[in-house]
Amino acid sequence: MNKIIYLDSAASYLKDDVVVNAQVDFLSKHYANSGRGICARAVYVDDMIMRARQRVAEFMNADKNQIVFNSGTTDGMNTISKMLNLGADKTVLVSDLDHHSARLPFVKSGANICVCPLDENFDIDIDNIPYADVFVITAMSNVLGRPQDVANIIKSARKKNPDVITVVDCAQYVVHHEIDVKLWDCDFACWSGHKIGADTGLGVMYIKNPEKFAPVNFGGGMVRRVVGNDLILMDAPECFEAGTLPLTQISGLVSAIDLLEKNRPDLGLIKYAYDQLLNCSRIKLITSRDAALVTFVVDDMHVLDFGALIGARGVCLRVGNMCATWIHERLGYDGSVRISIGAYNTMDEINTVIRYIKEILK
Repeated sequence: MNKIIYLDSAASYLKDDVVVNAQVDFLSKHYANSGRGICARAVYVDDMIMRARQRVAEFMNADKNQIVFNSGTTDGMNTISKMLNLGADKTVLVSDLDHHSARLPFVKSGANICVCPLDENFDIDIDNIPYADVFVITAMSNVLGRPQDVANIIKSARKKNPDVITVVDCAQYVVHHEIDVKLWDCDFACWSGHKIGADTGLGVMYIKNPEKFAPVNFGGGMVRRVVGNDLILMDAPECFEAGTLPLTQISGLVSAIDLLEKNRPDLGLIKYAYDQLLNCSRIKLITSRDAALVTFVVDDMHVLDFGALIGARGVCLRVGNMCATWIHERLGYDGSVRISIGAYNTMDEINTVIRYIKEILK
């Protein structure tokens, strides 16, 4: 059997032993619930959450009271849509770069949806951003892999409407580039722990001004006191964290962030793969050479057929529409093939996969 080569890090990043060990240590030695006790274990968990929140705040150049833990980017985008209490009287600006999780919560809100134009490189057209009440910005497309100039996009949007609320989907961006929410001056930003090598079921939602918004989920842990049916809520961020947090996942988050900052994926491998595939006559490259991933289609072959053939050789990569229908429609394809890497991938693996691809094309 062939050795497995994992080239699907954009879908979910593999977990390093340091993350796994941190979670095992928590489960075996320290597990308890948070915010619900004064025993030694409960105090340990509360302190762990505080330290993780502070580390995430540093990671994003935010304040710790602006960092809310949830189950992932999808949860964050849905929560934001509900918090904004949108309707047909509000215009939400989206773009064809969006992942389904970025746009669909706002589509289902009943708001008026406006699509922002892209330029000739399929980047958000900074000079032609329409008026909007809310602007959903995908910081990096999971198909095209190019970072967007978020700070200048937001500046341009505020020239049309100084009060526009900006929501940034950082799910793909976070693993390759530093997030600076103060530089961006965004109102909200979301990303998922599993995209950087932490566990699934954990996300981060940044809120610039948490005091301006009310929670939409209610339950244990976010209420200071109940008087009859009247609630006195905890201060932010706890008031936005109803129920038990994903504690095991949080226990590995700091290790994942520390490891990522020391060793981000080597995009030289992506450039090399791009150059090798550029010379294959049946391959149509979708991404540019400076992208964080390689996306392509194969002439006269369905992407699912290609996926089956490459998968039979022990290669894990993504095929399909990547939950990114709109950019595929814009490009004229039903789906594509995507190679994405982590810091754990090697040149030998890339060369092996290129050889397999050339075998399939014969």
